Amino acid sequence: MLWSKLFIPTLREDPADAEVASHRLMVRGGYVRQLSAGIYSYLFLAQRSLLKITRIVREEMDAIGAQEFYLPALNPAEVWQESGRWDVMGDNMFRLKDRFGRPLCLGMTHEEVMTAVARGELRSYKQLPQIWYQIQTKFRDEPRPKSGLLRTRQFTMKDSYSFDVDAAGLDRSFDLHHAAYGRIFSRCGLRYFDVQADSGAMGGSQSNEFMVVTGAGEDLVVHAPGSNYAANMEKAVSVPAPPSASDPEGALEPEEFATPDQKTIAEVSAFTKLPETSQMKSLVMAAGGKLVMAVLRGDHTLSETKFSALLGAQEVRPAHPEEMREALGAQAGSLGPVGVQKMRVVADEALKGRKNMICGANKDGYHLKNVTPGEDFQPEWADIRQVSAGDTCIGTGEPLRIEKAMEVGHIFKLGYRYSERMGLRVLGEDGKELTPIMGSYGIGIERILCGAIELYHDKDGIVLPVSIAPFTVVVTPVNMGDEAQRLAAQSIYAACKALGLDALMDDRDERPGVKFKDAELIGIPYRITVGKKLAEGKVEITVRAGKTMLEATVTEAAAKVAELAAAAAPKPEA
Repeated sequence: MLWSKLFIPTLREDPADAEVASHRLMVRGGYVRQLSAGIYSYLFLAQRSLLKITRIVREEMDAIGAQEFYLPALNPAEVWQESGRWDVMGDNMFRLKDRFGRPLCLGMTHEEVMTAVARGELRSYKQLPQIWYQIQTKFRDEPRPKSGLLRTRQFTMKDSYSFDVDAAGLDRSFDLHHAAYGRIFSRCGLRYFDVQADSGAMGGSQSNEFMVVTGAGEDLVVHAPGSNYAANMEKAVSVPAPPSASDPEGALEPEEFATPDQKTIAEVSAFTKLPETSQMKSLVMAAGGKLVMAVLRGDHTLSETKFSALLGAQEVRPAHPEEMREALGAQAGSLGPVGVQKMRVVADEALKGRKNMICGANKDGYHLKNVTPGEDFQPEWADIRQVSAGDTCIGTGEPLRIEKAMEVGHIFKLGYRYSERMGLRVLGEDGKELTPIMGSYGIGIERILCGAIELYHDKDGIVLPVSIAPFTVVVTPVNMGDEAQRLAAQSIYAACKALGLDALMDDRDERPGVKFKDAELIGIPYRITVGKKLAEGKVEITVRAGKTMLEATVTEAAAKVAELAAAAAPKPEA
């Protein structure tokens, strides 16, 4: 292709609203243009990269025996009502009505539709297992679209669904996807790791997220390189960092003391001149119409995900002030577990073995000191806290790392949630009906591209892996008016194409500096520059990653780039 004939609208200045590198560089590089909040047009370069990503995804999905479908984005409300998610999805779902007043939605995901297809067609266990997938546009009425393509209202996903006879079959389907995802992300050049995750609104017994560590990420992941332990913040477990001061010795009795206007842990800590680790934090939460008290070390944070899972509640919220007053006789900041009789009390396991601590007295403006968990109140013990800085790995004792990361894929063991609710049944080997067990597996196509740009860029632009760059090599004659340069460039370009390289020729009548900057900005891995050294029969090959340079003869240049590209191509995991 000739650059002069293409639409590549590069910009010299960063867009004013760009928050992360991938957003900034995709706009500057002419990859995307914003149409509205959270809605983007993918221009020529972006589409070339995204098509390369989808080709890799298709190859790996086909390799595990998955069959590609294409399902409607416009869904009738009934299937979502059958699964129970019509209400659960809330305002995140785009809802509309047709001319007859029938409710519809734009699909955020396709568990319901895939299950409806299976329900209508699968009859016998002999037809299982099945793995069906699609690469399709999804919609989410994101309240705060931001960070370019990382949080949008319209996006592309590869979503696949497995149907098996039993849990052992689901394990096999899950493992097939886990391995395929590793190959996909490796081939796309991503540095990633997979973490234990919460299933959220998807439901199910097990889920893993595939994460790319980047400052542009919206999630926190916890990992220990030595043990390969990794989990998102919602699910992570750890050995808590020790308290910063020893507990007072002795079998002391709880004692009330005045703490006027001291409501937060930090305020009580400053007032008592004791560290936050010597305080107990008492949070009253509402779940399933009942109030439950969560008690944690003062410096720890409640994991609402763990707490919700413990209570078996889909939604947990902080109690309202009037609810706390009615139940305990005091407001937040003076609450504590001592003497609580008519409310479930759950204490975090980090409080086990502690003694003579401080907590609220359930009396405004007062606290209790010398409170020993397990003696002065009898809680239910559970891990309900988030991992904190300074915590260590349960397996190895090494310090845990907490880093921002972005999700590029998520796999779920759905179990029977959708098949049971939607009436999917097949005849088993014994002639009796059985309910197939399901899995769901998603990949964000745009997120792979964004993740690669977040990982690989410098001050001059994008540095994409060979496998997903819009072009592999650009042939750049310094002066198109110089016939020798033009003819040599055309010869090299033709040789690149003959070797199967995805080549571009920059035939524009522009200054060399403009051509070089544009090539660096859009992230083409290799540039062959035809310039003054042509008099010696040589050209320069610039490797975008690291900006190293080497020389080659005109006849050798294409083969040399092919050799470099083959060596640099990301290799899939075994």
